[in-house]
Amino acid sequence: MDEDVARTEVRPSPDRPLSTPPSETPAPPIPAVRQSRRGSWLLTLILFAGLAGGGWYLWSQRQSQPAAKPATTGRNAQGAPQPVGFATIDKGNIRIVLNELGTVTSLDTVTVYTQISGQLQEVGFKEGQVVKKGDFIAQIDPRPYAAALEQAQGTLAKDQGLLAQAQADLKRYQTLGRQDSIAQQQLDDQKYLVQQYTGTVQTDQGSVDTAKLNLAYCRIISPIDGQAGLRLVDQGNYVQASTTAGLVVITQMQPISVLFSVPEDNLPDIIQRTRGGATLSVEAYDRANTRQLATGQLATLDNVIDTTTGTLKLRATFANPDELLYPNQFVNARLLVNTMQDSVRIPVPAVQRGEPGTFVYLINQNNTVSVRPIKVGPVDGKFQAVLSGLNPGDRVVTDGTDRLREGALVSLPAAQKAAAPAGASPPAAGSQATLAPDPNAPREHRRPPQAQ
Repeated sequence: MDEDVARTEVRPSPDRPLSTPPSETPAPPIPAVRQSRRGSWLLTLILFAGLAGGGWYLWSQRQSQPAAKPATTGRNAQGAPQPVGFATIDKGNIRIVLNELGTVTSLDTVTVYTQISGQLQEVGFKEGQVVKKGDFIAQIDPRPYAAALEQAQGTLAKDQGLLAQAQADLKRYQTLGRQDSIAQQQLDDQKYLVQQYTGTVQTDQGSVDTAKLNLAYCRIISPIDGQAGLRLVDQGNYVQASTTAGLVVITQMQPISVLFSVPEDNLPDIIQRTRGGATLSVEAYDRANTRQLATGQLATLDNVIDTTTGTLKLRATFANPDELLYPNQFVNARLLVNTMQDSVRIPVPAVQRGEPGTFVYLINQNNTVSVRPIKVGPVDGKFQAVLSGLNPGDRVVTDGTDRLREGALVSLPAAQKAAAPAGASPPAAGSQATLAPDPNAPREHRRPPQAQ
């Protein structure tokens, strides 16, 4: 309608010239122009009112969102109790254990070499075989050494005959000498000749013994009890006594030892225990420190501290019946130095460290928490010794400590024990920690128990 009105205009009559004065223009078009301006103002007012209403709506929505957020999260609203897990302080034994990286070392490792040169005729072991002391290992060709023995024995027999002849002549010369029938020089020469033959016979006897020993070396036997490794020389090869490669390496597996180092600060406690006659237990775990391989005892301590690391080497021995410990294997050695009897202990997750030092969140009677500084001792598995600051029976927070502060109100999930199945086994002694329910868990797990 406004558009039609706006298009109304005064058109000159064909009979009237364009130069007609304004005073002679007809009056009806004037009301149409005023009506067009009024419609434009009305449209502008409507648009402005729409923009103002939309802006007010957006502003009201933005102002209402912060107020509605706390209402949807009533758990975190001011003054709402914070669910936490807790534990009750008790007493128990705390073991003082040193966990150090160690290396499995055999107590006796022998590389079998040939002591003579010759062709390797036979190999008398299998790779990985467990051998005993004196078992057959290898055979070297004995024929050259048997011939050398015969030659040495022949020379010895010849020189023994000459010695016997010289000794018989000496007896005759001595008889004639007493009768003053021969010259004294001839008698002395015969004595020296007997001594020469005696030395020759001794040399020949040494050659015979050497030949026998070389013949014995042709048969190689195991010098110790242990496990044979991989064969280093194959049958048929010519081996020499001067070679640096042996025939096989034999390693003692039972018993076996572990070498590990401990800090020098722990040395006084270890020396005090060992000199008191105590036998310190050592447990060997795998590289991941999860699986126990063997249990042994501390055997000896080194006699000097390594100045570069400030540590002392220790050797522990293990029976190793299952042979789970292998030479040069890396293990974690746990040395039990001492045991603190009937000590106040706390679960490790309850110990916090921050501005007050080492502290815990102590649960008061009114279910509020307070910061309690404590002094802790050694850690033994899931528990840590408490030297001061806590008493048996105190309750401390073990889970949910990241949102706590001094005087915060907490809720304890005591109803979980009542909701537990009747056939469930009771918790182990000393493990009284109770975890808070998970807010992300399914709804049926967080329902309170219904009244009977």
